[in-house]
Amino acid sequence: MKNMKLGLQLGYWSSSPPPKFIGLAQEAERLGYDSVWTAEAYGSDALTPLAWIGAQTSKIRLGTGVCQLSARAPTAMAMAAMTIDHLSQGRFILGLGVSGPQVVEGWYGAPFSKPLARTREYIDIIRQVLKREQPVANAGEHYPLPYNGEGAWGLGKPLKSILHPYRERLPIFLGAEGPKNVAMTAEIADGWLPLYYSPFRQDVYKPSLSNAKPDFEICQGVVVNITDDRERGLQPVKNMLALYVGGMGAKDRNFHKELISRMGFEGEAQKIQDLFLAGKKQEAVAAVPDKLADEIALIGSKDYIRDRLAAWRETPVTSLLVSGRSSAELQTLAELVLGT
Repeated sequence: MKNMKLGLQLGYWSSSPPPKFIGLAQEAERLGYDSVWTAEAYGSDALTPLAWIGAQTSKIRLGTGVCQLSARAPTAMAMAAMTIDHLSQGRFILGLGVSGPQVVEGWYGAPFSKPLARTREYIDIIRQVLKREQPVANAGEHYPLPYNGEGAWGLGKPLKSILHPYRERLPIFLGAEGPKNVAMTAEIADGWLPLYYSPFRQDVYKPSLSNAKPDFEICQGVVVNITDDRERGLQPVKNMLALYVGGMGAKDRNFHKELISRMGFEGEAQKIQDLFLAGKKQEAVAAVPDKLADEIALIGSKDYIRDRLAAWRETPVTSLLVSGRSSAELQTLAELVLGT
């Protein structure tokens, strides 16, 4: 069985900054964690906390899980990535994702159409910036450079980054759920950030990953709860699944519901959504199968989790990203996963 890496997933902030996130990142580094990750939705951004962490650590890799495409022009994203990579001396991982139509159209005021085509263009432009072989130009419909559309003065010209990148091949990861999106990720990116992954249902993603490069990384976020009360421990996972499957998306187009259906829980996913949209949120939570919640998380005693980790080691997943809440929990996870 292969060795796995550990990452600390700090996510995005809720109503205020978490008080201990720097200390947790420093403790994760001390314990041998490979990476620390931040996120953004429609509150805190992913880059600023990561730069703050990078200034107070020295070895741990710094990942965005994820930066939303619609939040920044691709050249602006490349500028931020190069800047943090220089400041951290080559520790930055640029994790990107398209988000969803509610956020893209409701928060950023941009169209959500053609997410795969937009992603290809976005990454191509970033790669151009990093290579610095010639001035950046793009003839695509989503991010035309130079811009000559409505309102243009006609004075734009292709430009080359003033800053030389710390690494020309700065790693780019993608958050992706749909089969075509995952296949594109394996084709054009250096790593993948899945939302849900079951080590017992690898066939769900296997065709999409068939063209992945040998060094392709898969960093999977997992909820971990070391407890002797597994039923109670699964409850937060079921709450999360009910929200995502039931309410994070439109009734007729919910990417999370579609994924859970492909994982073999189509009837259950439909029931969860019906209950959630009818305002019966607790019943929706109760409709989430314990089996599903158990497979995508690590909930139970230390011995139970140790046994479940054996299944994860048989998957193409290279890192588990955990949301540690204390130094003691980070230590226990390091013992279980890294053997330290």
